[in-house]
Amino acid sequence: MTTRKPSYQEAMNEIEELLAKIESDEPDIDDLAEKVRRVATLIRFCRDKLTKTSEEVEKILGEMETEETN
Repeated sequence: MTTRKPSYQEAMNEIEELLAKIESDEPDIDDLAEKVRRVATLIRFCRDKLTKTSEEVEKILGEMETEETN
């Protein structure tokens, strides 16, 4: 069974929820490492998504610029 990747917004929402739990006055120490690991995974996912989106936008803009000069 494959797990669906979250959307960027879903990942950001989960990061915010997890950080709120981690930063609470009484975080659950038993789950702390797991929560931090999940946040790190989500941050990597979001960073990758932003990089790929930026590259795609740059490519599209470059194609448009090429079309205008032809």
